[in-house]
Amino acid sequence: MRLKLALAAITALVPASALATNGYFSHGYGTINKGMAGAGSALSQDSIAAATNPAGMAFIGTRIDGGVEVFSPKRKYSVDGNPAQNDMFPLTPGTYESSRDAFAIPHFGFNRSLSDNTAFGVSVFANGGMNTDYPGGNGGPFYAGRTGVNLEQLFIAPTWSWEFSDNQAIGISPVFAYQRFEAEGLQGFAAFSSDGGAVSNQGTDDAWGYGYQIGWQGEITDTLRGGISWRNILKMDEFDKYRGLFAEQGDFDIPQMFNAGIAWSGIPDHWFLLDVQHIRYSEINSVGNPLLPNLMTAPLGADQGAGFGWDDMTIVKLGWQWQQTPSHAWRAGVSYGENPISDEDVLLNILAPGIQEWHFTGGFTHNVTSNLELSGMAFFSPKNKVTGPNPLAANQTITLEMHQLGASASVGWTF
Repeated sequence: MRLKLALAAITALVPASALATNGYFSHGYGTINKGMAGAGSALSQDSIAAATNPAGMAFIGTRIDGGVEVFSPKRKYSVDGNPAQNDMFPLTPGTYESSRDAFAIPHFGFNRSLSDNTAFGVSVFANGGMNTDYPGGNGGPFYAGRTGVNLEQLFIAPTWSWEFSDNQAIGISPVFAYQRFEAEGLQGFAAFSSDGGAVSNQGTDDAWGYGYQIGWQGEITDTLRGGISWRNILKMDEFDKYRGLFAEQGDFDIPQMFNAGIAWSGIPDHWFLLDVQHIRYSEINSVGNPLLPNLMTAPLGADQGAGFGWDDMTIVKLGWQWQQTPSHAWRAGVSYGENPISDEDVLLNILAPGIQEWHFTGGFTHNVTSNLELSGMAFFSPKNKVTGPNPLAANQTITLEMHQLGASASVGWTF
């Protein structure tokens, strides 16, 4: 009960967990990591590190970190082609823009060295991106007025790490997850559902869940470090209020994730990082099942009910850090991952257009004193589009479009 109360208190600080997205995973975690486009499996520098690789907590010492990100996603969709008489689900032609485009998301962590080779810490971080709010003009996107969804996910990862040999560490994090969801304006899909009264406009529903993440990080040579981590599927309670929308009666587990990377310091005062991340969206039926043919063979909410049709996603991340002076460091990064939404699944993804592919980032850390450091980060994700047919209207095409920008700042205190 105390854990749930703590999670609820932290969640109250997160008005909407929309982040720079690889699907709906963040492009990185913590200001320092985000400044290098999320690269950091082999090089950990703050107490948010367990989000990427729990083993890295063995190398950061005793410290506390906290910060906030300001994020702005610009999302819209366009419909071309007039409805035909026999269409199952035609849309009103035109271009429509989501009005939700400014969010503030905090993050927090601490780590304490328990001995010369063990440490314990906690990382608090978030995922997001499935947040839209389209106005109700012309009937709204699906002829039910104002339409959109809001998904917020919060994670708390208590982490034990052990440097079992010189510059070689393992770490494990039990991961406690909390998520909440709300949908409006989807009543038009009730006819396709196993429970038409639990598709839309049911208010906010929430769910708790758990899993774990394990990792290794260590020195390979004097100038090369490596790291790898894996997080299993986080098993979540069902969204009962939306059991007629999500496959498996409201199931919305959080997919498993793999991270691997290297960090090279062969040039004095510079680090060059390469990470690869893999997210298994297709294993979660409510996310990975395609709209068709599933909609014709199983209603929404059924075990094999239609979903958003997201594919697995592999992201390559490059990061650079320059320690210009003992008290000041600069960072930059770029990442790319093919978006998980194909042109065959654009209809439902009007609600969740997680189509970003490129992220360009920059950042810095300045040591104000020997114990206090300030870090900043800014990023830009350029416009991406996906165009495909409306599968339920013969003569219509739908184009999803989004670009993103944002910045974050954090404070680190070592002691």
